[in-house]
Formats: sequence, C-alpha cells, structure tokens
Amino acid sequence: MTLRVAADTGGTFTDFVAVDEETGRIDIAKVPSTPGDPSEAVVAGLREVAASSAVSFFSHGTTVGTNALLEGKGARTALLVTEGFRGVYEVREQTRGYGHAIFDFFFRRQDPLARPRETLEVPERVGADGAVVRPLDPAAASRIAQQVRDLGVESVAVCLLFSFRDDRHERMLRDALSRVLPEVPVSLSSAVLPQVREYHRLATTVANAYLRPTLGRYLGRLESRLGEAGVRTPRRYVMQSNGGVTTLGRAAERAVATIVSGPAAGVIACETIGRAAGRADLVTFDMGGTSCDVALVRGGRATTTAQTKIAGHDVAVPMLDIHTVSAGGGTIARAERIGGTARLRVGPDSAGARPGPVAYGAGGTQPTITDAHAVLGTLSADAALGGRVSLDVRAAREAVRREIAEPLGLTIAAAAAGMLRVVDVQMGEAIKAITTRRGFDLREFTLVAFGGAGPLHAARLARELGLREVLVPPHPGVTSALGLLVSDVRHDHVRSRLDRLDELAPRTAESEFMGLEDAATAELRDEGFAPESIQLRRALDLRYLGQGYELTTPIEPGPIDPRAIRAAFDAEHERQFGHAALDRAVEVVSYRVAAIGRVVPLALARVPAADGPVEQARVGEREAGLGEHGEPVRCAVYERSRLRAGHGFAGPAIVRQLDATTCVLPGQRVEVDAFGDLLISELAVGRGAESPDR
Repeated sequence: MTLRVAADTGGTFTDFVAVDEETGRIDIAKVPSTPGDPSEAVVAGLREVAASSAVSFFSHGTTVGTNALLEGKGARTALLVTEGFRGVYEVREQTRGYGHAIFDFFFRRQDPLARPRETLEVPERVGADGAVVRPLDPAAASRIAQQVRDLGVESVAVCLLFSFRDDRHERMLRDALSRVLPEVPVSLSSAVLPQVREYHRLATTVANAYLRPTLGRYLGRLESRLGEAGVRTPRRYVMQSNGGVTTLGRAAERAVATIVSGPAAGVIACETIGRAAGRADLVTFDMGGTSCDVALVRGGRATTTAQTKIAGHDVAVPMLDIHTVSAGGGTIARAERIGGTARLRVGPDSAGARPGPVAYGAGGTQPTITDAHAVLGTLSADAALGGRVSLDVRAAREAVRREIAEPLGLTIAAAAAGMLRVVDVQMGEAIKAITTRRGFDLREFTLVAFGGAGPLHAARLARELGLREVLVPPHPGVTSALGLLVSDVRHDHVRSRLDRLDELAPRTAESEFMGLEDAATAELRDEGFAPESIQLRRALDLRYLGQGYELTTPIEPGPIDPRAIRAAFDAEHERQFGHAALDRAVEVVSYRVAAIGRVVPLALARVPAADGPVEQARVGEREAGLGEHGEPVRCAVYERSRLRAGHGFAGPAIVRQLDATTCVLPGQRVEVDAFGDLLISELAVGRGAESPDR
C-alpha cells in the first residue's frame, strides 16, 4: 500500500491526512504540536498514519517562517545597498500607516529586520535603463565581504539600485561573500523580487534573508527525520503562500514565500471542495487554535495579492489574499478595568499548544474560547478533541467564573456567551474586510467552515452577516492538510519593464514572457515534470499613467491583444475602486508568469446514499447555548460518521466527529450532499413543517 501524506503544523495540533493511492481511502490524525521543534510532531504523526506503508508523496504546511517573523526570532542579518541609499529601509514608504494606526497616539513602527549598523553601502550604480553608471570594482566587493564577516551576521541581504535590470553587481557580491563566508546564505533582490519599487523589493529581500537560516535549519532537520522514518520519496514538498507547493530545497532558499504556508493550503482545499459541491463563490473560514484566517474564492479561484504586511513588515511576493485575526480556540479572554469601568477583552494572545485551554488540563489557568464552549455545552465533556484530549468542564467553569463572571458581575453562562460574542464580532469584521468593503454581496457566497473551531461558530456568523449558506467539509479539522495533497507545484517569476500599453509591440511583450517562461519551465523539468504536466499562466501589472499602484491583470494564452487587456484592466479597476479613467493611458509595469507543475489529481470520496432515516445517526441530545443570546436550548446530537448523502435535519443540533464539532442554530436546516458536506441554510419563515428530518 502506498500513501500520499500531508502534515499541517498548527498552533495547537499538527494535522495529518493520508490517502491510499489505490483505494482512495482517507485516514486522519491529530497530534499535539511541538513548538520547540515542529518536526518532532511531524514524525510522530507519520508513524501513526503510515506506520507500515510506503509514502510516495509528502507535503507539509509549516508555521516556522511565520512564527520567526511574528516573534522576532529570525537571523541576525546584514544589508548591502547602493552607496547613497542607506536610508531607504528606514524611511520605508514615508507614511505613518493606515487604518487604526492613523488614530493611534502610541503608534510605533516595527523595528527593521536588518539594523542600521549592519547596513553597508556598495560603491556602484546601475541606471533605470539597466546601463552601468558606476562599475563595481572586484577589490571593493572583496573589501565589503570582509566587513560583513567582521559583523558576525548569520545571513546577508543584497539589494542594489535597479539590479532587476542588470544583476551583475549583486552576483559579484554574492561570489565575494561565498569566498569568505561559505556557510552564510546570501539573498539577492534580483533573484527574490526582480521588480520596481525599491523599498518593497528591499524589504522583501531582507525578510527572506532574515527567515532563511531558521527555515533552512528546520527543513534540514525535517529532511533527515523523514529519511529516518522511511519517507525517501523525491516528492517531498512545502506549501507556499501563493497556493502551490515547492521542494524542501527551494523553500529553504525562498523562505519569504512560505509566510502563510498553512492557511494557503486551507484555501486551496476549499477551491477543490467547492468545485465538487458546485459552489464557485466562497468565503473560506479557517478557525484553529490560535488564529482565524479568511479568504475569498471567486469563480472557483482564490483571490491573490502581490503585496501585504505581516507583523508590521512589508512583503511583496505573490500570495493568496488571506486576512488573519487573533481569534482561535485558544484565544484568552480577560476582564479589564479602565478607570471605574470593567470590560471584556478577548485576545490577541493565545494559550497555544502549551499549556492550552484550561479545559485541556495541561496547566492552563486563563479562560479561552474553548473553555467558553465547554461551559455552554457546545463542546461536551465526553468529546475527545482530536481523539486525545478530554475536556475538564468543571475547571473551565471555575476559570470563567474567577476571571470573567465575577469581575464583570455576570453569571458564568452569560460570561461565556459574551466571550463568544466578542470573538464572533472580530471574525465577522475580518470577513467583511475581504467582501463587503470590497464591493461584494455576501448573499452570493457560501461560507466554508473548517479548522478545529470553525464549525462551532460558522452558523451564527452566517446568520449575522447574511451569507447564503455554510458548507462544513467531511474532515473540517484537517482540511488544510487535505489542501496540501491537492496543491500543484508552483513557481512565480516576475520582471519589471515600463511600457505604455498602447505603444507595446507584441514582439516585445512576447519576448519578456518567453524569457520568464523558459526559466520557469526549466525549474519544473528539473523537478521531474513532463512537458504535458506543465501549465503556464501570464499576467501583467498595469496602472494608469501617473498612478502609484498597479493591478495584476491575467492575460489569455495566445497573441498579445492590447485592446482586450485594456478592457479587462478598466473593468477590474472600476470594480475595485468604483471608477475607470478611460481617457488616461495605461502603463505596463511588470510581467508575471506562474508555472504550474500538475500533481496527480486527488478525487474527493463520495459517501454512500442514505438507506434509512437520519435518526440512525442521532446519538442523543443535550442542552447547549445555541439560543439567540447564548441561552441553553435542547439540541439533538448527531454522529458525523453515520450521516449519509441525502440525510437532512433541522436545528438546534450538534454534529460531533473526531476532529471538530458543528453547531446548527434553531431555524436552520442541514442537508448532506454526495461528498458528505454539511450544507447549513436558514429555514424559510413558516416552512419549518415542510422540512422534516429524513
């Protein structure tokens, strides 16, 4: 038996999905994450799901790079810049910030990842047209390499002016550094991000250098341990932020491309799940132990962005457009006093994997969202989370009473309901940030709820926000891990060149695209992909002449058609910003190519059709806080593994399974589709009697 195995590291659990390539059978497992060395949990889970089987494909979603950036625990990094441009990184965009930062009297920018005293100037200059204005003397390159050695840094970022037009000086510095510091990795901006905008190119290159040693060491340990565990297949991949996977070696070199590795896998899984269920417009809602990640899927494809901010640091690499808030099962709630007033605060800090929520009985003392669910009965004492952790409801009640209820003068149940209400508002704001605030109508979207805690909150969020329905996949707690198995290998290439679109010669554009495609195709062929398994996608970054930002516009295969490209750009600009400048010239800024290496598709398993009433799946009932204001109501309890295609029932109800619990509110109805998805929708007023359980 050969297996395809995915391991997704989360803040509380590391999730595993193993698929038998011959039968399509899916096995899942969850093991506690090991923050000190995440590879320990990966190997432990592999031994559980693939103890006596050969692994032919391994894919991994990692938080190592993300955590290093969030916690400021990356490598000590030196920065080399063109002489006279030392202040670019410190000055940044010359703005204070946007959003809440505008009104924050105590706003403070994040410290730079490469400190000013470890920033060196290089006597060289390349012009905007790519011509060398001031050559770099080899002796000067050697002298700078010696200075870097004296700094005692662990990594080096090189970002020279206009090196994306001519990278010879950056390569000279890399060669000089490798002679005196052979063990220190060097990140070149011409390789990491060869495009315009000096600050963002520099910031992204520095972030890559900052993360590269940490991620490289981790992936090196993981590779050794995979070998020891018998996983020797060459198809060993790491998830990238762009929604594709890459080899362990390339991931170590392009560390900045893995910053939202785990959340990206969940979004790709939702694309596949939505396609099977006939839903093309989705809001993905991934609520785990420490955070909540939401993203938008339009027309069956996730939306992407070429620039974002992570932990206050600018990063400009292609990635799925994922919005994250600190709201998870382990998010801690506190009663705070401001003057003479007490208020409830939820987050942003989390109990994490250790000690975890109070109900886990592992040493936690601060009440969390999981503890609130235990108090309200939406999670019960007899539910073993992940098949391992039984809840101590008494301890959870005591923590909520001591830390929240008494300081705020509330009952324990009201305090727990208040905790859930606050976190729901936070997550609702995250959903609105990527939908209604961008001009989308939520009534047209399906909310796909996954992660260990997502299905607990999805029904109420959908009702409050007006989403069409909720879809809960068959294995919500490990959906991100499933996404690792359906993700293709992907490499993104970009090159900047400024041209007016109406003056762009088709031959010039074709030459730029072909150069990128040749490099991208060579990478995939080196990784074993046959020509028929390679797909290339083209796009242009466009702007109205004089604008300070661009929109990425996909380009259809075939000859370049400037009129069609202009029309597509105008339409997207009007959709996003409410207007289009039809009388203004359009400028091409950058050419983009995404090279896709198709992996063998993974077909989603269908569930058997119902051969009896849904009562066969009903395992009891209990009181749970599913009332309009969190008050207890009597709920039917269903076992997910017993539900079949065609079954249906009305709320209030709870559906339990190994990796998650799903809540259904009064006035809502559940239908089970052919793939075992739970589809939750609102009952039409006055039609409850027409929707019997079946």
